[in-house]
Amino acid sequence: MNILLSVKPEYAEKILEGKKKYEFRRIIFKRNDIQKVYIYSTSPISKIIASFEIEQILKDSPEKIWKLCQSMGTSRKKIFCIF
Repeated sequence: MNILLSVKPEYAEKILEGKKKYEFRRIIFKRNDIQKVYIYSTSPISKIIASFEIEQILKDSPEKIWKLCQSMGTSRKKIFCIF
């Protein structure tokens, strides 16, 4: 199964540049058989810009996720607003 992941342009660009290695989401995918993820850059880009395969999904409290991923392209404030 393939999925489409909507990402704001500023973060989509960081993903493409390799500066952002994690995408933080409140809700995990319902299915376990995801093979490929397509990145859809939202307005004003409004198109699919890349794809990737999931290496690993981290699921834990926001505090523990932050300790693991704090140097990966976002701020603590933004992470805790998501959760």
